[in-house]
Amino acid sequence: MRLIFAAMTALPLAACATASGADDLPAARAEGSCNAAAAQGHIGHTASQGMGAAILKDSGAQSLRWGPPESAWTMDYRPDRVNVRYDRDMKITEVTCG
Repeated sequence: MRLIFAAMTALPLAACATASGADDLPAARAEGSCNAAAAQGHIGHTASQGMGAAILKDSGAQSLRWGPPESAWTMDYRPDRVNVRYDRDMKITEVTCG
């Protein structure tokens, strides 16, 4: 009887265990997902079609969304999209993913 009780109490704890080292691995980036850090060098440049293409290439994103001055954006998140905001002088002020 004690053996059965011991096995039944240990079973739920075993379900919570993780493989050692699995949490130490960096998360894999999906193909076409955005990496805004790689495109931060474009901040301060003039927003243009060519600059948009360079930001897409550097970020690895599949699509680009321009953010004109004082504009509102939807809050939908897309991991494959790079967002580029610019000011009234057409200077890029922010590059983010989503």
